[in-house]
Amino acid sequence: MAVEVAPHRRRHQVSEKVVRIGGGCAFYGDSSVAPAQLMKAGIDYLALDYLAEATMPLLGMMRQARADSGYALDFTEWVWKDNLRLIRETGTRIVTNAGGVNPQACAARMAAIAAEAGLSFKIAVIEGDEMIGRLPELAAEGGEMFTGAPFPPQDKIVTANAYLGATPIARALAMGADVVITGRVVDSALTLGPLIHEFGWGADDLDQLASGSLAGHVIECGAQGSGGLFTDWEQVPDWAHIGYPIVECEVDGSFVVTKPEGTGGLVSVPVVAEQVLYEVGDPQAYMLPDVTCDFTALKLEQAGEHRVRVSGCIGHAPSGRYKVSLSWKDGLRCFAHMPIVGRDAARKGQRQSEAVLTRVEEMLRERNLAPFRAKRIELLGAEASYGANARGSDTREVVCRVGVEHEDAAAMACFIREFDSPTTSMAVGTTGWFGGRPEVRPVLRVFSTTVERGAVPVTITLGDASETTAVPDPSTRFDTAALVRPEAGAATVATDPVEVSLIDLAWARSGDKGDAFNVGVIARRPEYLPYLRAALTEPALRQWFAHEFEGGAHPEVRRYEVPGLNALNFHFLDALGGGQMASLRLDPLAKGKAQQLLDMPIAIPMALLPTIRRGT
Repeated sequence: MAVEVAPHRRRHQVSEKVVRIGGGCAFYGDSSVAPAQLMKAGIDYLALDYLAEATMPLLGMMRQARADSGYALDFTEWVWKDNLRLIRETGTRIVTNAGGVNPQACAARMAAIAAEAGLSFKIAVIEGDEMIGRLPELAAEGGEMFTGAPFPPQDKIVTANAYLGATPIARALAMGADVVITGRVVDSALTLGPLIHEFGWGADDLDQLASGSLAGHVIECGAQGSGGLFTDWEQVPDWAHIGYPIVECEVDGSFVVTKPEGTGGLVSVPVVAEQVLYEVGDPQAYMLPDVTCDFTALKLEQAGEHRVRVSGCIGHAPSGRYKVSLSWKDGLRCFAHMPIVGRDAARKGQRQSEAVLTRVEEMLRERNLAPFRAKRIELLGAEASYGANARGSDTREVVCRVGVEHEDAAAMACFIREFDSPTTSMAVGTTGWFGGRPEVRPVLRVFSTTVERGAVPVTITLGDASETTAVPDPSTRFDTAALVRPEAGAATVATDPVEVSLIDLAWARSGDKGDAFNVGVIARRPEYLPYLRAALTEPALRQWFAHEFEGGAHPEVRRYEVPGLNALNFHFLDALGGGQMASLRLDPLAKGKAQQLLDMPIAIPMALLPTIRRGT
């Protein structure tokens, strides 16, 4: 049966002026319905992003257990298998990093699935990001690029991968690939590669490369670019059928963000602005393999219902080096959960959790085992992640979440054995947890360094054809010191002040990068921005998030101006207790930090109070 497809967009009918690319996957675990939704809407390319720093070691351990594994099964067993006919019917070309740490195995599985259906596709495989064989060379580069930490023990390293750029993807498409499978590339390269191929942008077309990278950044997190995680979530209709984002890109680099007709979600200026600043440190120096992006002069315009035009992205030369991310095992960790209900639930939960840890550490001493090297109690329901800003101490229902770290599995066995014992011996209202006993997993840390771009050969394989080359060094290299920073606007302290919450004045989104996170704060109205500058100082935010810096060796808050978006971007360093799978915290990916900041009281003049209307 033929599949209905938007008639204006089929393979080989790409407009000379517009290329449509859909962002159908944000992470390994995203919805499997998005790719079909986007292909039926009529797109030229489908970009599918499965990889994150936290995903790579998991795939690496899969490959250690089975040599033909280590790629994103969500792609091969759901997206690919379920949509073969639709892919063929629409002619949509797919670019994805689903190859993980084993792109050849991913491609082989795809070919086998297609053959079973009586179909064949030209599948290109890009390799070269794998750096596990070059560990001594990487160790010679010195300490971790952000913290200065020493190189990890090489026998503990699970994965080591360079973040490749878009040039090999563009070449694979020029070779005729229907599908391009990569290992580790920067997320935005999945979009920039097709745009380089379609528009013929060269290495010196820096503004266009930056704009194409920004288009990829907007859609790389799937529905976050079309209403997902939006501050004003009540404005976003029909989450069950949310539309995934599409960028309509033009040869000058400008693009329109939209979504399939008839779907849920929301594409508006603040939605796109939030995503632009997501997981960005310095918005004037967003460094990628092909270009360094400057977002400070961006222009976002509502160009119709669910259509936002983006222009004004500035490009600078790339650094000439690839970032390399290593994951390594550093001991073991375990989380256990126990619900408690009734009066004083939080106080009961805290006392009970402390008692269990005391008992277990006494058992460790008796067995000549060291104490836990890290332990953490968080009472879910009592706003434990809010630190001193918590308001939930009088709740009558909590879940005690206790996390521990240790080098020895025997210590974890003691913890798991004893954790259930309070069900009949400690706090009244302890309900028991019937989801099975906790699991012990490795602590997985990330170590980042860099390597010269020209020293990393990249191989593209398509059928019997194979090419190996290195992306040439840039003619000039990015220099942060040469940047001209935008002038800071006025910081106005309100006279005749009245306090409102930050959410009444701004939209915000947060995200992590290793052991750091950012919060982008976008003023709802330009006249609010001077009062935001006055209130949201580095010392004030250091105090607001004091609990996040616990244990940090070099905690710091940096503030950046983003004039084009009427925004401020804040970078919190050494702030997540190790981050990702090296943290015992409830929110190691910093998904909730913007929500916490939006409760901060901000002083504004009484005269502005009538202008406040959330969502305007």
